[in-house]
Amino acid sequence: MKNNNKESKQNRIIITDGKNGLPYSKGLMASSIMATGIVPSKSYKVAQMIQDRLRAERTFSVTTKELRDITAEALKKEIGEEYAGKYLKWQALSQIDKPLILLVGGGTGVGKSTIATEIAHRLGVTRIVQTDALREVMRAVFSYELMPTLYYSSFEAWKGLRTPIAGDDPVITGFKEQVSTIAVGVRAVIERAIRESLDIVVEGVHLVPGFIEPFEFKDAFVLQIIIKVDDAQQHKNHFYVRDPGFASHRPFKRYLENFDNIRKIGAYIESLAIKKDNPAINSYSLDATYSSILEIIYNTVFNKEKTLTGLDS
Repeated sequence: MKNNNKESKQNRIIITDGKNGLPYSKGLMASSIMATGIVPSKSYKVAQMIQDRLRAERTFSVTTKELRDITAEALKKEIGEEYAGKYLKWQALSQIDKPLILLVGGGTGVGKSTIATEIAHRLGVTRIVQTDALREVMRAVFSYELMPTLYYSSFEAWKGLRTPIAGDDPVITGFKEQVSTIAVGVRAVIERAIRESLDIVVEGVHLVPGFIEPFEFKDAFVLQIIIKVDDAQQHKNHFYVRDPGFASHRPFKRYLENFDNIRKIGAYIESLAIKKDNPAINSYSLDATYSSILEIIYNTVFNKEKTLTGLDS
């Protein structure tokens, strides 16, 4: 057993820059590769190939730049030149001293949480904030008498309206009032992330285009993406999947009873996305959705910074 441990230490690959070094990690390497949109299985395969090559060549110390070039070469060979180029540009962008803040919005039940979690994983982002959690915190601070719409789900916020405006849809009016309140908390989360230079993903139904404007935040890349499901039946099926014991569960029954309101709010969010020229992605295939979002992030950040960084030279 001791000999095996000794051999393992001898074969350990160290990524070094000057005096400091860290062991090579297939998991971390695969995550950095996944940021280009490559599926996890292929990303882990390339990460394993890189490790095998370094060990075969008895290269147990490698600089960050050398490892980046080796990875790009492996990607070019196994996946294609396009992804090798994306990987190199992602690596260059990671050196830019601005945090990435991704806002993932959309109606109830479209898959925001699943998508936000996977995108965060692929980007190596460890902090995910849910607007429903912010709503719970704000409920602990503000009484029902002061902020009644906070005490209902987004599709039932109309029940907390004191004086609905004549002629307006109460479902949308209640939702807008709730969103306006929670936007204060979202803005505080973004501002703190900027101060601490932290990458974060925020997800929730309350991330509605126009209530928070990404261009307000100059010291971060703030991107807003809306998830939608155009087909009503497929949208309804999402609730069956998220609640396997749906027949006897109250949450599932509440979703069904309020499904028309849920669809109405989703349509409202999507209409504002169109008005604000905000990306809205139809979530039919998760892999395709992940790839589309990563492409949007990549193009947005790269296009904003390429002139300053010389990435296009």
